[in-house]
Amino acid sequence: MSSPAATDPRSFTRFADFYPFYLGEHSNRTCRRLHFIGSTLSLACLAMLVVTAQPQYFLYALLLGYGFAWLGHFGFEKNKPASFKRPLYSFMGDWVMYKDIWTGKIPF
Repeated sequence: MSSPAATDPRSFTRFADFYPFYLGEHSNRTCRRLHFIGSTLSLACLAMLVVTAQPQYFLYALLLGYGFAWLGHFGFEKNKPASFKRPLYSFMGDWVMYKDIWTGKIPF
């Protein structure tokens, strides 16, 4: 089996196969925490969008979500986010990981 760093994220054809790779790209606890914080702030911005109908909250949700995640990757995990090569699976992976952190399956 090849190492996660040697695996091209575009090679996955099923999310179920991609998710273990995704988790391997998030082995650094600080990176996972930054993802979690960014996702939580994104949800808060989306709630503000619904409450206020101010479209800038959608932009804020994107900036905070991806900004915190990318800070985690470039600053702590020392890798490139899989979202550059597999954006939909990476987006899905982020929310599954978020749920897994909330439920205690993955340590915060």
